[in-house]
Amino acid sequence: MSHLISGRAVRLSPRIQRVLAPNPGVMPGTGTNTYLVGNSRLAVIDPGPLIEEHVDAVLKAAQGRTEWILITHTHPDHSPAAGRLRDETGAPVLAYGKGKKRISRDLDRPDELLPHGATIRGDGFCLRAIHTPGHASDHLCFLLEEEEVLFTGDQIMNGSTVVIAPPDGNMKAYLDSLTTLKRYRIEKLAPGHGELMDRPMAVIDGLIRHRLNRERKVIDAIKRLGPGTAESLVPAVYDDVPEFLHPIAKYSLLAHLIKLEEDGCTASSGTTWRWLG
Repeated sequence: MSHLISGRAVRLSPRIQRVLAPNPGVMPGTGTNTYLVGNSRLAVIDPGPLIEEHVDAVLKAAQGRTEWILITHTHPDHSPAAGRLRDETGAPVLAYGKGKKRISRDLDRPDELLPHGATIRGDGFCLRAIHTPGHASDHLCFLLEEEEVLFTGDQIMNGSTVVIAPPDGNMKAYLDSLTTLKRYRIEKLAPGHGELMDRPMAVIDGLIRHRLNRERKVIDAIKRLGPGTAESLVPAVYDDVPEFLHPIAKYSLLAHLIKLEEDGCTASSGTTWRWLG
């Protein structure tokens, strides 16, 4: 039975609560999951879209215990409510970065920058930041080490694959990030969209296979059809996807073409791509 009902906190484990944002749609699926981790001191992971009823639901669940606001990545369904939550709680916003400054699309400058491997330690929990670029260059996953639960943001979704949209999205980086995650001890996946997921290594292996199978379809299409644009190749490469989703699929197709160019297999001239084999 699904517990994905927006506006109420659902207890997932002794250390984890989830509040679903009321923003269902083609891209966010059932909506964005905001996670609260800890007990007397809470880390809020992905405050979500700036929807007042969602912010109110998160504040109600936190009961004045918010100590950190963590951002997996700066996309409109994950980070815009961070500033509002910071104003209400005084908690700092933490997001990926290496330098002294960072300004992104959907989030004012965060209070602290988290490099790969940084940890946030609370009452009986440790969250480890893992830089996983691909879906977005600033993407982080957070591993709750005590329960071996990985908060995946949009690196992994339940029920669908994520869009890789260049130039910020990068297919090679995405595949490399999936491989990186296999080095960690993970028992469950807590995705940014959808229910908790078991058998994480099987899920990750399945995503890698899916992307490589799609890449083979890109290669087959460009060899068979000859030079083409992303728009002209979409119907052949995504013939198993409903046509109304093809404009979205085009972004991931372009990411595949760019990866193949980096691999020395394709070349582009303007928006036209050709096979070099």
